[in-house]
Amino acid sequence: MQHTNNGTGGKLIIFSAPSGSGKTTIVRHLLNYPELNLEFSISATSREARGEEVDGENYYFLSLSDFKKHIKNDDFLEWEEVYRDNFYGTLKSEVERIWALGKNVIFDIDVAGGLRIKKKFPEQTLAVFVKPPSVDELKIRLKKRKTESDDKINMRIAKASVELATAPQFDTIIKNYDLETAKNDAYNLVANFIGLKNE
Repeated sequence: MQHTNNGTGGKLIIFSAPSGSGKTTIVRHLLNYPELNLEFSISATSREARGEEVDGENYYFLSLSDFKKHIKNDDFLEWEEVYRDNFYGTLKSEVERIWALGKNVIFDIDVAGGLRIKKKFPEQTLAVFVKPPSVDELKIRLKKRKTESDDKINMRIAKASVELATAPQFDTIIKNYDLETAKNDAYNLVANFIGLKNE
């Protein structure tokens, strides 16, 4: 497989969606297939770890001041303040780490971040939008998680309506009405994109 694009590494595969659309489940599913040669891009965040989350596995948990220092030093490929003083971003060093392993990078990332990465690496990136059946269904899924207050859920729902409007800017949309179908669609998309031929 020839890598063009000025000596940088593999492909970038982005899964973006509103919270509760199932993108994390789909990304975890794809990581089970060695032939896709994927490595998960761990995002940095300034928020506290939730529940069982592990630093360096789920996220890189940074203090707010450290996060801002990285912004100042231009260490991020993309970053944003999702809620007040609640930052998320992708460190350039993370993508370099994965490319150094000779792998393709897979992102589970919010919509704005996904589109920013696509802009920076248009040729190397497949940007996939995971579409939930409806905003009502999203609300049900978020409530089932029981990880957040109703206020936080309502904020996410408001944000979801805005995010759904960006779907046409992505390379492709997967409708997650049925999880098994969505997983298969995702597998086929990624396999085609990385040029995986049936051996």
